[in-house]
Amino acid sequence: MSDEELDQALLLQGRITAFVRAFGLHQPDRTPCGTPVPASEAHAVGELHRDGPMTQNALGARLRLEKSTVSRLVNQLISRGWVRRAKRDGDGRLVWLELTPDGVRAAGELAVARATRFTQLLQNIPAEQRPVVIDALTTLVDAAAGHPLPVDAGRVAHG
Repeated sequence: MSDEELDQALLLQGRITAFVRAFGLHQPDRTPCGTPVPASEAHAVGELHRDGPMTQNALGARLRLEKSTVSRLVNQLISRGWVRRAKRDGDGRLVWLELTPDGVRAAGELAVARATRFTQLLQNIPAEQRPVVIDALTTLVDAAAGHPLPVDAGRVAHG
């Protein structure tokens, strides 16, 4: 790694750390939107709310969590009364996760808090910089997922 790459890596590390802290991602017992729910639970409920019942394996893949972590997470959601396990007709081997009525309510409240927080965040970014910020985040997500894009590939035109 060259000195320039090392300097850039350290700068990136500092900027991401500052964002994590400013946005509240470092608080394990609440979402960045201020809701007193661990972020992992909020993400799981959000996935089930958006796409409906799914298997525990599917939920784990979406959240990029290990099987044992997903098991603990699902048990926490069940103890909150937000999720239940259910069998589906046609395949008794698979256990599906679905939101309870309380889970649907919680997911709705979390979605409102999230929308409010992101609206406020967007309003703090100058309008002309918003497309650049969103493109930069897309590139960062792809790089973190191990799919770096070639320069200028996959960019959305903002005319």
